Amino acid sequence: MLQTVCTYVHTNPMDESSDSPSIERTLTASHLYYVQNRTMDAIARELGTSRSTVSRLLSHARATGIVDIRIRSPFEGPRLLEERLAARFGIVGHVVPVPDDAHEVERLERVAVAAAHLLHDLVHSNLTIGVAWGSTTAEVSRRLAPKQVHNTTFVQLNGSGNTHTTGLLYASEILSRFARAYGGSAQQFPVPAFFDDPLTKQAMWRERSTRRILSMQAAMDLVVFSTGSAGSRVPSHVYSGGYLEPSDLAALDAEGVVGDVATVFFRADGSSDGIALNERATGPHFDVLRRAARRVCVVSGVSKLVSLRGALAANLATDLVIDEATARALVD
Repeated sequence: MLQTVCTYVHTNPMDESSDSPSIERTLTASHLYYVQNRTMDAIARELGTSRSTVSRLLSHARATGIVDIRIRSPFEGPRLLEERLAARFGIVGHVVPVPDDAHEVERLERVAVAAAHLLHDLVHSNLTIGVAWGSTTAEVSRRLAPKQVHNTTFVQLNGSGNTHTTGLLYASEILSRFARAYGGSAQQFPVPAFFDDPLTKQAMWRERSTRRILSMQAAMDLVVFSTGSAGSRVPSHVYSGGYLEPSDLAALDAEGVVGDVATVFFRADGSSDGIALNERATGPHFDVLRRAARRVCVVSGVSKLVSLRGALAANLATDLVIDEATARALVD
């Protein structure tokens, strides 16, 4: 049997637009349906409205995060995998059931939904949260459930410009979705993903405007990221978006690189020192990432398995949101 757990998020009525359902009626309908187990017909009679209106109120409650529904499965697969992930890697695993024959895009969508639910629990007031841009975090940003917090800042982890585009629109859309969902502020990092010359980066890092962002990154409480991989079936944006020249890819291959986090590259053993491109990259040093108390890595698809193992070897994640098939391959 599946157990459904509901939590209620009380929202300020003044935040509702005039054409949205009343917060009070939505809360009342939700409480009657999910807590008191009343039928829709009974709720409609109590509220003096129609059954279809009650259905709309309940849908509105789920869509806006007033009601958060969790499924606790008695089946052993995902739970045992989470226990094995904890024992082997010292992380909190969040294993998402996905059919083995699911398309990679559907697999990513399901994992993104689960990551959004986890973040709904982790994001609170007075936090600094780092967000890495990429295909996976973009999908997560589209699935976030609204939750009002205060004095929380979302900071971009790495620059997004390259020789073809500034990348500002792509990265800012991801960051802005996070900020809108939680009522926080967004702090962009308007620098290239990679400088042409390491000396240019060093000079830029001395600028006060850049140091302001770097100081925010150094104080992060929570980080949200995925691992980049050249061989991923859902292409990693850093590899498909014109950020790397053929000579860069050849150098990375020669240096034994298996993936990246926020455009900082690493080897299978988690090491990142001595990789020439990292001297020009604008992502945070891994020591900065490891200072954050919670570091949520979101991964779907076995094609990212090698890069994920490298990231875990580097101790970059405290939490891993992952599909079931990839979790099995990881622990096996």
